[in-house]
Amino acid sequence: MKQPTRELIHGDCFEVLQTMESNSVDAVVTDPPYGLSFMGKNWDYDVPPVDLWREVCRVLKPGGHLLSFGGTRTYHRMVVNIEDGGFEIRDQIQWLYGSGFPKSLDVSKAIDKAAGEVRPVVGVETLTNDIRGNSSNGRGISGPNKNTDPLIRNITAPATPAAAQWSGWGTALKPANEPICVGRKPFKGTVVKNVLEHGTGALNIDGCRIEGNYFTRDRNTTKGGSMFNTGKGGDDFVPASGRWPANVILTHSPDCEPGECSDGCPVAELDRQSAGVGGGYGTEGRNKSKGCYGDFSGVTNGKPFGFNDTGTASRFFYVAKASAAERGEDNRHPTVKPVKLMSYLIRLVSPPGGTVLDPFMGSGTTGIAAHEENVSFIGIEKNKDYFDAAVERVDRATRQLALAL
Repeated sequence: MKQPTRELIHGDCFEVLQTMESNSVDAVVTDPPYGLSFMGKNWDYDVPPVDLWREVCRVLKPGGHLLSFGGTRTYHRMVVNIEDGGFEIRDQIQWLYGSGFPKSLDVSKAIDKAAGEVRPVVGVETLTNDIRGNSSNGRGISGPNKNTDPLIRNITAPATPAAAQWSGWGTALKPANEPICVGRKPFKGTVVKNVLEHGTGALNIDGCRIEGNYFTRDRNTTKGGSMFNTGKGGDDFVPASGRWPANVILTHSPDCEPGECSDGCPVAELDRQSAGVGGGYGTEGRNKSKGCYGDFSGVTNGKPFGFNDTGTASRFFYVAKASAAERGEDNRHPTVKPVKLMSYLIRLVSPPGGTVLDPFMGSGTTGIAAHEENVSFIGIEKNKDYFDAAVERVDRATRQLALAL
């Protein structure tokens, strides 16, 4: 296997892509602009156009996969462009997290402001991680109380009857997910032929299985596998190599520690509500029931069987959001993804010894993940500040990994 290489390129990705050879990369894992003008950034004014995705598709090998993050409001625009650029849309992965800030207008406060009324202060509240830095959280909290702790805000009450009528109303939900488009470059012939010829076209299921316990199956009721087994039939004891990777990824709160979740962590709450739930049931016989999650009743024909495992509903890959230490002291990129998340995605779509392309490299997280997964990397970034941060972060990660080895 060839030694992995890395190439970080400062430039416009469309122009750089036009200089690259066709069918030269194995996978694309990227976090492009969402078209939301996030934090007033000019680079986020629109989703990438069809011509850009057409170039991405051209440089991918036949059967190569594309994983592209998107925003919930503009995902449809991005996916249509990806499809029109030549990709077949295979799936959507949902990255779920619980630490997003609600960007909502407090309607009650807006009514009082429009009427020129000053809202009376009725108390104070200490800021938490959920509302710190958020000026419109729908709870009637005004700006910082300058006479006390800067993390204390005044709680105000409606000043007009109309504001009282609309107290508690806002304009947006709290963001808690980002969709990831799963695309694949079309190819001729069968998957088997394409995998043998190009090394692309398939997903690394075993490499991305979710850790699980051992289980038994009471009857040889299925010919293939399911999300709870390894795909082997029979009554024998089957060691679980892990659960089938799902199109859902959960994220711990930023202040969670290994093995210990903080208050409000979505993973911990999901586990708490589903503690001890079994892996699901089916039935033996011609009239098989659909598998279900948790308790099973109402067998109409056949003997029920179970997977004899217990646990919680968070049987998915989960990862903490990028910490301040992981981002780097001078990294000012506003949408840094966790290295562990990008490593998982690269492992899912890149063959061993492959080359991963990120045409929207940002501050280099995909490059760090590619290095950890021992695959080659090509990253392109137009913004000079972000490019410099990417170079520094990737170099630092390379040195740290070398020392660890």
